[in-house]
Amino acid sequence: MSGRAPWEPAGQGAWHTLQRGLRLSPEFRVGVELTLLLAVVATAGRVVVPVAVQLTIDRGLLAPGGLQVGVVLRFTALALAAVVVTGVAGSRMHLRLARATETALSGLRVRAFRHIHDLSVLHQSAETRGSLTSRVTSDVDQISQFMQWGGLVMLVSLAQLVLTTTVMALYSWELTLVTVACMAPLVVLLRDVQRRLSAAYDVVRQRVGDMLAVIGESVVGAPVIRAYRIQERTNRRLTVAIDRHFDATFRAARISALMFSSGEVFAAVATAAVVVVGVLLGVGGELSAGRVVAFMFLISLFVGPVQVAAEILERIQTAVAGWRRVLAVLDTPPDIADPGEHGQDIPPGPIGVRVEGMSFSYARIGRGDRGPRVLHDLSVEIPARSRVAVVGETGSGKTTFAKLLARLLDPERGRILVSGVPLDQVRFASLRPRIVLVPQDDVLFDGSVEDNVRYGRPSATSEDVRLAFIELGLDDWVDTLPHGLRTRVGERGQFVSVGERQLVALARAWVANPDLLILDEATSAVDPVTEARLRRALEGLTRGRTALTIAHRLSTAQAADEVLVFDDGRIVQRGPHTDLVRRPGVYARLWASWNVRGRDRRAAGEQHAGQSA
Repeated sequence: MSGRAPWEPAGQGAWHTLQRGLRLSPEFRVGVELTLLLAVVATAGRVVVPVAVQLTIDRGLLAPGGLQVGVVLRFTALALAAVVVTGVAGSRMHLRLARATETALSGLRVRAFRHIHDLSVLHQSAETRGSLTSRVTSDVDQISQFMQWGGLVMLVSLAQLVLTTTVMALYSWELTLVTVACMAPLVVLLRDVQRRLSAAYDVVRQRVGDMLAVIGESVVGAPVIRAYRIQERTNRRLTVAIDRHFDATFRAARISALMFSSGEVFAAVATAAVVVVGVLLGVGGELSAGRVVAFMFLISLFVGPVQVAAEILERIQTAVAGWRRVLAVLDTPPDIADPGEHGQDIPPGPIGVRVEGMSFSYARIGRGDRGPRVLHDLSVEIPARSRVAVVGETGSGKTTFAKLLARLLDPERGRILVSGVPLDQVRFASLRPRIVLVPQDDVLFDGSVEDNVRYGRPSATSEDVRLAFIELGLDDWVDTLPHGLRTRVGERGQFVSVGERQLVALARAWVANPDLLILDEATSAVDPVTEARLRRALEGLTRGRTALTIAHRLSTAQAADEVLVFDDGRIVQRGPHTDLVRRPGVYARLWASWNVRGRDRRAAGEQHAGQSA
């Protein structure tokens, strides 16, 4: 496998990618003129030293009238001043470049992160979390390292090459031609290496994402790994991911090492040729001793940028590979798009829902087609302030129906209207506060209970949060927590139970105060005490608003105004519980099966209690 997400476009040319990346980060261009000027000053200071050496030798040490101490001191002071100016200019240039880079890339991280959140759940699930995370972390880090180091060296090296070549030509065009002729084959070699490095570092960045995904799963799934004693298997997976990353990195390093060693060889040949030709010209009287010595200094300044070209090229390719992966995310159009200023708001008041001829099948990302139909031609109306239960066997389409009503997905055919407005025309600013989905596995973030409830409404006060638990009948549970509302829940709520996580999620939804509440009920895997709390909380949460509940336990359906019975992606029955349970059909079978399971559970509980006694 390539490691690239199936929806990720193929790589583009390095230069085109760099241009696009720089356009996406205009902060790079702020004050670039002064930064370039500092780069020129820093480079010019280096070239001044060989010139000072030539003048010291020709006009001071080997002057026609003998040693000129004043001249030697004057040009030595000039060289020292040039070194100081070079150091100050280089330091300021580095600082400005670092500030511009971090400012620009911070903005790039934010844009990429926000765009990932704008993508549908289908696109997000098409790539591992580790790979998505690497887009806004390690990939951007590689760009940052290039811009701060590679970009700095590239600026200085380019300026150094131009100025050095100019001074060399003024001293001796013959030696300049010799130097260029010796280094020219390296330029041809660089073109081939650039293509190979580009492909190699694309693979490296993909392997980083794969490795992060495996590491992330291993950390999050540590309890399961220990419970099933699959540490060895997990270690093997991690070892394979790390080895693949190592292999890809080593392949890229070998290409880079070949380039660097080739640069050393060409540099040595150029130096030797200049020494031979320079001595011959000096013996012939065409060059002074000072110019020959100065040229040797200049040749080292000329060869230096060429020698580091391989390393610069490596950093460029790493940055390009990172930019490609970031751009691949930004280039993916969100299929659940916010109509923004062109959209409509949901009218004030209770929300009613009408579904007209809705069908849906999950798109197979990267294949350009869709999978089997999940929902078939659904048409249903949910009156405002009604409480509707959705029941059906696993895979019947209940959760997909809920996601469509919350506009986490868009229907393939048909449409959904909320209070008469087509759902896909509702601005997110109006949609998200008014329609809230509480999933069965709702996520808690590392922080306190109060912090997590406030995600429903950031402006909520501590009194609002406390009131939410009181209104839901959960204040007695809050009082049992070690630090009350300030009790820390841990990453993904690991410090509280599954049922307690759901209690916090319900309080979060109450604080959000939506007009349409969609609940994926979570009472099937909790103890009786927590189940009682959840049921009491659900009763308080759904009172007075339109509520649709995916009922895993049919006791929830008993309290609903209407029950929608799903089977194989269709609504096969609808009506109150009392009517449906008397009719032959899917609901009656589900009710009978649920009652049998309930009797078995009660009998098992009584037997366990007797054994304990």
